[in-house]
Formats: sequence, structure tokens, C-alpha cells
Amino acid sequence: MSTAENKKGAVRETPDRYGAFPRLTPEQLEDLSAHGERRRTAEGEVLYREGEPFREFLAILRGTVEILHDLGGPDERTVAVHGPGRFLGELGLLEGQAAFNTAVVREAGEILAVPVERQRVLVGSDPVLGDLILRAYLGRRYLLIGLGAGFRILGSCYSSDTLRLREFAARNRLPHRWVDLERDKEAEALLRRFSIRPEETPVVLWQGERLLRNPSNAELARLIGLPAPSPENERYDVMVVGAGPAGLAAAVYGASDGLTTVTVEAVATGGQAATSSRIENYLGFPSGISGGELIERAVLQAHKFGARLMVPAEVSTLTPQDGDEYLVTFTDGSSARAGAVVLASGVRYRKLDVPGIERLEGISVYYAATVHEAGLCRADPVAVVGGGNSAGQAALFLAQYASGVHLLVRGGDLNADMSRYLVDQVEQHPRIEVLLHTEVRAVGGEEKLEFLTVEDNAIRERRELRAAALFVFIGARPRTEWLKGVLALDERGFVLTGADAGAVADANRWASLGRDPMLLETTLPGVFAVGDVRSGSVKRVASATGEGAMAIRLVHEHRENRGNQVTADSQGHQPAAGGSVSSRRPCPEGPHRRPDHRRSWSTSNP
Repeated sequence: MSTAENKKGAVRETPDRYGAFPRLTPEQLEDLSAHGERRRTAEGEVLYREGEPFREFLAILRGTVEILHDLGGPDERTVAVHGPGRFLGELGLLEGQAAFNTAVVREAGEILAVPVERQRVLVGSDPVLGDLILRAYLGRRYLLIGLGAGFRILGSCYSSDTLRLREFAARNRLPHRWVDLERDKEAEALLRRFSIRPEETPVVLWQGERLLRNPSNAELARLIGLPAPSPENERYDVMVVGAGPAGLAAAVYGASDGLTTVTVEAVATGGQAATSSRIENYLGFPSGISGGELIERAVLQAHKFGARLMVPAEVSTLTPQDGDEYLVTFTDGSSARAGAVVLASGVRYRKLDVPGIERLEGISVYYAATVHEAGLCRADPVAVVGGGNSAGQAALFLAQYASGVHLLVRGGDLNADMSRYLVDQVEQHPRIEVLLHTEVRAVGGEEKLEFLTVEDNAIRERRELRAAALFVFIGARPRTEWLKGVLALDERGFVLTGADAGAVADANRWASLGRDPMLLETTLPGVFAVGDVRSGSVKRVASATGEGAMAIRLVHEHRENRGNQVTADSQGHQPAAGGSVSSRRPCPEGPHRRPDHRRSWSTSNP
């Protein structure tokens, strides 16, 4: 439905085909009325504007509101039309981001306006209302991504900076569209319109006038409102490095236990889990849940308890300090101190060692399978390399978009590394072809992937497969380069913990403490490793989440007799640097109650 059609005749409400546009009940509207105000609206009134932060949660009582992308610009189009009982906004409202579209009143009426901060509290305290709003906002975010709404990245497919910006946007689940200088007809017109020289690209365009020339990830984050403040000269009880499932679990439990907690992440919240199209064996979600939805829920939960999240913020060094704390330095030169550190930096997928594949990475060779990548290869056959759960989940997800999926497995048994439930689904799917004993030997195509040369490693026979995209899931390596020489790593670079760490730790350092490293503790006291980055960990989302929660219990154990907790006053101010508070802030009642410190969690008593 176009804007012009709407203006000529009656405005028709967009049907709720995807569960993204539910209607609030009269009882829910009545409950919300106690927290906001009723306000009359006029035809043509702008309720919120693209690029500006959300200030209110708006529910429609009477009248009609149209949601528009690029209002007044060359790409203006209708995203949705809402009538009485529906509410406005999307995920950015809950996460403090700017709006990715504009809301305009088409039929005058009345709205209910609730301040954003109050609405965020209500979402966290009312499980029924909160779940309804969160599910709708998640659905709307993915609809916006599919529409190519939001900002535009104008750059060449051969540019590493273009690839960096695209990855940052996709991994953070930000609505955007890539305009390829090499192939997109729109590119030349945009270059002339904004007087951009090709060598100045990539650029980010938003709202038809805001332009950033080759911005850093942090600059792009600030443009759309991601929480990327500098942690300079602050001190935290716990600093969590990495915002995957393990890191977010540590953030939730640390903050809910009253510890001043910050989580820093170099690229995007969610880690590898956020790239999973469907997680079906995670406890409590019998019908499965996408990695993106699981992570967004965890982020909101961390915010609810007061944890700070900084994205992007990349750690460069970890240095022990006097007074049983650590100095953490960031790549931008800033630093912060922490009484305890939880390493949850995860892993990155290994790249396929095939000649010439680098030129196709980010164009038609990918290391994640999300809505963004799937939308680039509709109706074409694709190939997935790998025999683990990530590869199986990717194959099933891509089969919804591609005409066919070739699953290329180096080994001879799909059951060797893939969960049984996934094996059954993969083998029964009519669009998935499983090729065992198969390895990629060459890639072909001019500007993008067109075919693969694969070899049956059992009989040494080669053949060509037509494929418009290649998705690679062949194992991972840890993100621990910055930790070499600081604490002990195993031969593959994973962090040693517990008894393994104790076997190689500095005996003098630990003798003064009168104990050995605890279960998840590294060779440095008060520094813990959880999730995929830890040597010997079970590489599963549920395991990573459990370890993140357990790490906070061990942080309490480490702190037990030190009295070094930092608490915020009513205005959120921290004590002066080096200060300590012996009393602890009360912990919420219920499942997040402060743990009992009487039990030992050392490696001798796990």
C-alpha cells in the first residue's frame, strides 16, 4: 500500500500477518493510563521522527497513524498503518536507539503517551504486557531489516571498510541497506547528489541528509544511539568482556546481585549465538527461539537490573594492580578498573582455506546465516560447509529462502557432530542435499560466487556445484590474542581455568590467598573465563549461560573477605577512585537473591 493511495482514499489498517502488530486489550490500556496521559491528535501531526530518539511509548485510542520510511525523501514509502488498540514504536524504543521511521497521524483522534523510561520499567515488571510488546517489537525490527529501511551504506564490495560497516550493522541487527558502488544503479546518483568522490567511500547516509564518511564502528553506533560511552577512569565491581550468552548471563546475575557491572563488546551483543536462525534445544523454549530474539531478551534483562553495556568497546590489555584489582585498557586509549573480570569473549569462525575465497567474503561467502544474508540469495541454490549444529541450523534456515541447499560435510557421518534432532530435520528436508566426504577445492565466478568445485575425499572425485552463496561453519578459534603473556592459555589459545590453571599458576601469588584457582578462575585471582573462550567448555548456548551465572557466584567467593564492593548512590554516582564500601546494596527478592557464601566452590570442592 503506497502513501499516495492512502492520501487519496480511506486509510486501511495493515493486517497483522506476522504477529508484529497486536492489539492491546481494554484492560491493558486502562492499566497503562495510570502511567501516562491521554492526548488529542491532529491530522498530519508527526508523533516521532526518523533519526530522533523515542521519548514516549504511544498507544492509539482513536484515529489512525501511518508509519513511513524516509518521509519527504526519494525513497518514501509506507511501512504500516495502525488503528485503535495498537501501539507504536519498535525495538529501538526499549534499547535507547533512534527511531528508524516516522509516525504521522492520518486520521485525527487520541493517543495514550507513556514516558519511555516508565514504559521500560513496565515491560520488565508485567510479564504478559512485556512479552506482548517485546515480541511485537522484535517482529517489527526484522520486518524493517527485510524492507531495507534505516540508514544506507554506500561502498564497494571490494572495500574492507564497507565489509566492516556491513558486518557491524548486521551483527547488531540494525535496519540498513547496502548500495554497492560496483553494481547498484543508484550509487552514481547518490555520489553526485552528495558530492562524494569514490575514494571517500564507504559512507553512511541517513534521513536523506546526514552523512558520515568512512565512520568507525563507534561513530556509527553513536549515530543510531547504541550505548557506546567511554569507560574512562571508572571502577566497577565486575567487568565482563564479551556480550554473548555467557557474558550477558554474567551481566544479569552480577547486576541483580547488586554488583556494579559493565559488559564491553567489540562488535555486537550476542556473539555467535545471535547468528543462529533457530535454537531448538534451549531449555524453556519447546518451539525454539532465534538467536537474535534470545539475545535481545537478555540485553533488556541486563538493562532492567542496571548493568551497563558498551558497544563497541574493544579491550586491548589487562593489567593487575595493587589492591586486588585490574586495569583494563581499550583500543581507543581509555581505561577502567575492576575488582573482578569475567572473560566471555567467545570465538570467531575459522575461514575456509580455498584459493581466491577472500575476494568473495562479504559478497557471497559468509560466516553467519541471518535474515540479512538470506535476503541476498533468494531463489538461488546455496552451499553450507560444516557438520555441526551451526551448519545444520543454517541449512534449515536458508532452505526457507534458497531454491536448494547443499550441505557439505567433510566426514562420513552427520551424527558425529550434529544433534540428533537436527540430523532428522536436515535429512527429511526436501530442499537440503547432504553431501558426505565432501570438501570445497575451488570457488568460481567473476563478481560474485557462481559455482564451487568440490571433491569427494573418499574416492578423490571432483565435480562442480552451482551455488550463489557459500556459508562456512567449520569450527572456531578463541578471541584471546590480547591475553597472551597475561594468563595461561592452552595450545589452541583457549583460557585455562580451575585445576588446569592451578597446575601452571604462579605458586607465590596463590599462596598469599591460601587457596587454588576456583572452578572457572584463571591463573590470575579474580579473573574468570566462561563460555566458548574457556578451555574444556561445552560449546553450547545453555552451557555458556550457566557458566556466566556461575562466574558471579565465584566472584562473590573471591570478594568474600575483601569488602571492596562499589555501590551507586541514588543519583547513580560512583564512589571516588580507590574507594570501597563494605556494605552491600540489597538484592532483589526471588530467584536473584544473593547467594549463600558458606559453601566453597573451589576446585577441591566443586
